[in-house]
Amino acid sequence: MKFKRSSGILLHPTSLPSAYGIGDLGPQAYRFVDFLAESGCKLWQVLPLGPTGYGDSPYQCFSAFAGNPYLVSPQQLLDEGLLHSNDLVEGVDFPASRVDYGNFIPWKLNLLERAFIQFQDTLNRNTGLRQEYETFCAGNDSWLDDYALFMAIKEANGGGSWDGWPEALRKRDPVALAEARQSLAHAIFRFMFYQFIFFHQWFALKGYANRKGIQIIGDLPIFVAYDSADVWANPGLFFLDEEGTPTVVAGVPPDYFSPTGQLWGNPLYRWDVHKQSGYAWWLERIRATLKMVDIVRIDHFRGFAGYWEVPAGNETAEQGRWVPGPGSDFFNKIQAELGELPILAEDLGVITPDVVELRDTFNLPGMKVLQFAFSEPENPFLPHSFPQNCVVYTGTHDNDTARGWYAAASEQERDFANRYLDIQPCEGSDPLDNTLRTSPSQGFAWELIRTAWASVAVFALAPIQDFLDLGTEARMNYPSRLGGNWEWRMAEEALSDNLRDRIKELNWLYQR
Repeated sequence: MKFKRSSGILLHPTSLPSAYGIGDLGPQAYRFVDFLAESGCKLWQVLPLGPTGYGDSPYQCFSAFAGNPYLVSPQQLLDEGLLHSNDLVEGVDFPASRVDYGNFIPWKLNLLERAFIQFQDTLNRNTGLRQEYETFCAGNDSWLDDYALFMAIKEANGGGSWDGWPEALRKRDPVALAEARQSLAHAIFRFMFYQFIFFHQWFALKGYANRKGIQIIGDLPIFVAYDSADVWANPGLFFLDEEGTPTVVAGVPPDYFSPTGQLWGNPLYRWDVHKQSGYAWWLERIRATLKMVDIVRIDHFRGFAGYWEVPAGNETAEQGRWVPGPGSDFFNKIQAELGELPILAEDLGVITPDVVELRDTFNLPGMKVLQFAFSEPENPFLPHSFPQNCVVYTGTHDNDTARGWYAAASEQERDFANRYLDIQPCEGSDPLDNTLRTSPSQGFAWELIRTAWASVAVFALAPIQDFLDLGTEARMNYPSRLGGNWEWRMAEEALSDNLRDRIKELNWLYQR
């Protein structure tokens, strides 16, 4: 698909300001859409929006189809009569600068349960709401029934992973499942409500963004979490043994982010089985994703050409092997069924000729990350090497912020970056503060943004942290580090008129 030259901001909704412990789909999300439109940006990259589990990462979700109920806006629940104002003053004392998941999650779940109780009562009086709920359930029954049952059983088993459930439930014995559906009917209804209200709020926000001329870029992680409804309900699609335990798992070999590789631990697909079904599960997944967002970034695109297979039980990803993926057969099928797709290819990491060939055969824009660029003039991440059909980022959610990168960079990298960007620190100034002589902007982050926006890349994006010129304290994620990720939140006063005008000027100058 041919895209139009545009720009945007990368911001996960959890990072929005809110009085309720986490960014959500409420008023501040609408304010951010307004900010994007007023600054001349046309893209909001949101990253995955699924229900998070261990580690709070949206790349490890309980479902590839469901939404994250933690993103449901309490204010909108109040406005729609599903909460009482007293519900929003009890125990609301969360830090503004980060998500305190340990204290937030039980509070939010309690709040959602109150909304569910009110919803049950409202259904008896509001036939319109009942119809909307029933339409939602009928339109999503292919995944919603299994997901709600999965979550209800998980809750009844103390929240533990499904591999620790009783054998009959673990192996989906029909009698055991029927009994669970009956005994856990109330909990199943509740988890269906959580999904209904998430999508009710999300589609309202997306519609608002689209009317403002903003397209949503979402993420489709290639792999799914082991502890998910997807794997539990479809064990034959993955490399599992008779007990449901993975025999091989996903990762990447040693790279920029980790000297021992990244051991993700996701179960790997039996691509031969997927092919026999005409990639039915994948078709359903992509259709569902394209309902939620306008453009899809496929995370770890290279896995469709070849993926790193690590024997289950290994403690690192150092020992593994490359295994061929489904390649062009997969994309030919997807394109034949769904037409030309608005897909971006996350083609970072170890990129071999087969990955490049697969990406270019389907004319998919790849990614260029400027933080990776400053080693030598031949570096393919430097803008003078860009093709037009690519997406340039200053950095991603997995990188340090631009300011943090500059502070930690080697002297060689920093010198090359200064020369390439024509940064000339004022005499006597701290080079890390990098006040410039030759530009009205100040700081390395803004020079990096300007360079991205000026490039020929069809899309230019930067995390909001770089627009705010924040340091490492604002980093979103450390790959392979457990804990302390996905916590950063933006200050309420961050979206200033001055910031809006600076971004608007760049969009005008570089015709984005």
